[in-house]
Amino acid sequence: MTIIDSQVHAYEANTPKRPWHNVPNWPDHVTGDEMVAAMDKVGVDGAIFISAFSMYRYDASYAVEVQRAHPDRFAIVKPVDPDDPGVADVVADWKRTPGAVAVRIMLTKEPGRDRDPKDPGLDRIARAAAKHDLPVNVLFWGNVDAGTTLIDRHPDTRFIIDHLAILQPRTPPAPPQPWADLPKVLELARRPNAVIKVSGACTLSREPYPFPDIWDPLARVFDAWGLHRCLWGTDWTRAFAVVNYEQAVEPFLKTDRLSDSERAMLMGGACAKAYRWSPKKVGAA
Repeated sequence: MTIIDSQVHAYEANTPKRPWHNVPNWPDHVTGDEMVAAMDKVGVDGAIFISAFSMYRYDASYAVEVQRAHPDRFAIVKPVDPDDPGVADVVADWKRTPGAVAVRIMLTKEPGRDRDPKDPGLDRIARAAAKHDLPVNVLFWGNVDAGTTLIDRHPDTRFIIDHLAILQPRTPPAPPQPWADLPKVLELARRPNAVIKVSGACTLSREPYPFPDIWDPLARVFDAWGLHRCLWGTDWTRAFAVVNYEQAVEPFLKTDRLSDSERAMLMGGACAKAYRWSPKKVGAA
C-alpha cells in the first residue's frame, strides 16, 4: 500500500530571508527534511505539500525548493490570488513547474478570504485551471454554501475540497457540535467534479487518542462520496496544537472500520488519482 498524505505544510524558521506574514501556533520550523523524517517514522510514502498561505501568502518558492530536494516524496500546491488580474498567467506558469499538481484558493468567512463565490477573480482561476488541467484546492470550511455555488459555476473544473469542508479547531477542544455542517457536506457529494479531503479529521474528536468518535460521521462521508473520492490527510502542521503527526496517521492505519482495500484507497489511491501523482516508494530501486 502506497500511503500519501493529501495535505502537509512545511516551512522554514521565520527569518528576514523568508519572513512569515503571520506567526501561527505552529512549531518554530518544520522544514522539508524534518517533514520527510516525520513521514518516514510512520511509513508515509509521499505527501501533497501545500504552500502555507498564513506564512508565505502567494509565494510558493519554499515549496519549490523542497520539492526539488525531495522530488520522489512531494508534489506541490500554490495558493493563487483572485485579485491578481494576471492570475491566469500565474496558473499557466505553475503548470510548468516541476512537481506542481494543483492551485489553491480560499473562500472562508475570515477577513480577506470572504468573497462572493461569483467573484470574477475566482472565475479566472477556475477557467485557467481547467484550461491547464490542474485541479483547484479550495478551502471553504464554515462557508459551504458559497463553496457549493463556486463548484456549480464551473462544472469543467476539478475541485479538491479541503478538510472535509468542516471548520476545524486550531487548539483543543473540538466545538460541542463539530460535525454540524455534515448534512451540507453529504449533499455536496452529488457534484461529479469534486473530491474531498478527509484531512485534519482527528482534530474534530471530542475524545482522546485514538479518537474513536470520528468514525461514525466519517462513515457517512465515505458512503456519500465513495472512498475513491476521499483523500486522507493530516493537515500537519496546522493541526500541531491538537495532534502530533503519528497520532494523525495511526488511527487510520489501525482502525477495524476499514478493510485493507478501503484503507489503501483512502490513504493513497484516491489521492494519486485526484492529483495524478504518486511518490516513489521508500526504499524502491
